[in-house]
Amino acid sequence: MWSSFRAWRRRRILSRSLYTTQHWHALRARLPILDGLSEAEEQRLFQRAILFLHHKRLTALPGVELDELDRLSLAAQAELPLLHLGELDWYRGFHEIVLYPDDFLSPQRHRDAAGVEHEWDDARSGEAWQQGPVILAWPGVHSSGGWDAYNLVIHELAHKLDMLNGDANGLPPLHRDMRIADWAAAMQGAFDRMNAQLDAAPEAETAIDPYAAENPAEFFAVTSEYFFSAPDLLAEAFPAVYAQLAAFYRQDPLARLHKLQT
Repeated sequence: MWSSFRAWRRRRILSRSLYTTQHWHALRARLPILDGLSEAEEQRLFQRAILFLHHKRLTALPGVELDELDRLSLAAQAELPLLHLGELDWYRGFHEIVLYPDDFLSPQRHRDAAGVEHEWDDARSGEAWQQGPVILAWPGVHSSGGWDAYNLVIHELAHKLDMLNGDANGLPPLHRDMRIADWAAAMQGAFDRMNAQLDAAPEAETAIDPYAAENPAEFFAVTSEYFFSAPDLLAEAFPAVYAQLAAFYRQDPLARLHKLQT
């Protein structure tokens, strides 16, 4: 009964949407990251983007002006990681995305090993809070969508997937056919190698964004970002990590990219 009701409600939302296929065709020119998706995948993504905009509130602060394509673009990128994850409510941990006109200062607090508490303001382009909103700087959102190893939307929403198990720790809820031991071996091994490289040479040019070495939560978010926006770089640097993310997201962006390059 409930599944029938959900299906009816979904159809109702889609039938009443102001978005048309013309909007989607206009959007596609903005998002090369979607190139190579099948027609069925694009249709599914379009519908999921509409549903995302129905269920999540986009709050634009002064200095940010959103048109219909801006909203659809953000929603499509948000839903891309979920494209093959079934109908579960993967983004149930929040209801709002707040858009800042530029990078913002986030108050930070850390207690060191000696028990001394340090407080400072950290400039950020995105932030995801446990049971709270996702905050994005609009320039970062506007710069996302290409095959260029950057996607602020996917990065911050990967944190929300991570938080489904509680605090962000780099371990989202895995599928039944995945093993935590395999995930941990791939992720922790790559994370440790990055940190060893940076410990030996703090200014070293790492294979992926060195911010991934900050902590396991950021490693998952950064590698998720690369998985969809630079899968070739991630697969070359950390093939085991790419394999685990492919198993989790049920997608193979590298195959799409290779097909586009031939």
